[in-house]
Amino acid sequence: MSLYCAISNEVPEVPVVSPTSGAVFERRIIEKYIIENGVDPINGKELRVEDLIEIKTPPIVKPKPPSATSIPATLKSMQDEWDALMLHAFTQRQQLQTARQELSHALYQHDAACRVIARLTKEVTAAREALATLKPQAGIAAPQAPHPTEASAGSAGATGMSADVVSRLQERATALTQERKRRGRTLPEGLLAPEQIRAFLTLASHPGLHSASVPGILSLDINPSDHSKLLTGGNDRNATVFNKDTEQVVAILKGHTKKVTRVIYHPDEDTVITASPDHTIRVWNVPTSQTTAILRSHDGPVTGLSLHPTGDYVLSTSSDQHWAFSDIRTGQLLTKVSDFSGVSLTTAQFHPDGLIFGTGTENSQVKIWDLKEQSNVANFPGHVGPVTSISFSENGYYLATAAEDSCVKLWDLRKLKNFKTIQLEENYAIKELCFDQSGTYLAIAGTDVRVYLCRQWQELKVFNDHTASATGVRFGKNAQYLASTSMDRTLKLYGIE
Repeated sequence: MSLYCAISNEVPEVPVVSPTSGAVFERRIIEKYIIENGVDPINGKELRVEDLIEIKTPPIVKPKPPSATSIPATLKSMQDEWDALMLHAFTQRQQLQTARQELSHALYQHDAACRVIARLTKEVTAAREALATLKPQAGIAAPQAPHPTEASAGSAGATGMSADVVSRLQERATALTQERKRRGRTLPEGLLAPEQIRAFLTLASHPGLHSASVPGILSLDINPSDHSKLLTGGNDRNATVFNKDTEQVVAILKGHTKKVTRVIYHPDEDTVITASPDHTIRVWNVPTSQTTAILRSHDGPVTGLSLHPTGDYVLSTSSDQHWAFSDIRTGQLLTKVSDFSGVSLTTAQFHPDGLIFGTGTENSQVKIWDLKEQSNVANFPGHVGPVTSISFSENGYYLATAAEDSCVKLWDLRKLKNFKTIQLEENYAIKELCFDQSGTYLAIAGTDVRVYLCRQWQELKVFNDHTASATGVRFGKNAQYLASTSMDRTLKLYGIE
């Protein structure tokens, strides 16, 4: 039976055994180790050279060394190097074992931390849901000071959200939620299939809706109850109502002193709402082309506009770092809330139920607000640059956001996390996002116009007909057609011939 050195794994010339570990070593190697470390290399216990026990073995017959004096010196040098290499390799093996143990411990700690974070996140979500179900209090917002600028109908300071207003918001949200659950089980009858969207062609181009001297259409909306009527806002400070079937201009709405950047067509009435950097929001009667109310809710340019599902209230954001909730019937400002981030707000959109809404900021933040509590309940970081557009899907679960970073992020409102990012080409300028009324398709307006199939998030069609950046995009009923506007002063319609 051969003996092997525990360090070099070779047959020792002068074998010795350690009384502390019982391991066998080559004497010269273990002596060097003890001189350097003073411990047994196997179990780490204290060991002295005098404690080593020599093992008696038959002598190993070696070939006679060469008589040349340089050869033994060379062999001795090589032997010393070999011994040093064996000691180093043994030390490395020990360090590797220690590193493995430390890594294992760190992985266990990381797993435990993840479990704690998941539990805390679940508790926070439960607390937010409980907070959302609390009964509203009358007069949630303190009255605001009157706007210093003289204004028309009902532009005095905020009157506060009364219990009656909050009750109406809650009743409408409950009805819409139930309706969406019933509708969500099946796709709407008549909704175009993805293959039909891919077959879309440019059906019409209308360049004469706004002045050619100040070119550019900045915003677009479609009448939800009559999809033949479209509303555009332009650089020429006018808003135009256009009938695509008769190809006639229905009304030209003049009154803003600066460009019209946001437009909304009322779903149940022949009424439109427009916003402008001139600090005002105007409510118009289309048949008379007259302003019925002017809302002076902000001290800066109005940057975002969204109509509440009740059809009675409008949400607006501004570069004055506030969002406002106003009554379009009376022209009264109900509440005005500061973002508290010290940056301008860039866009706003109501959730389909109307109890929460989203805002975008100049510093790339997307914030979700509780309308009744007037509090910020969630933040979605991740974009780079000012947020340009946000859009809630009709299913109530998805939120699409875009910023000046050439990407679209999709967020799950149930889990409060980003589950998909659509990265577009570098320097792609996204101006607007829009889901269709069923939540099946997502359209993007920017450097070009694109349509994506939701859930798979597959690109279906790209339209490059505009000669300048597209600024607005909307789906017709059941995605039967698509409309887009551009800085090239045209309104384009896409569909199947």
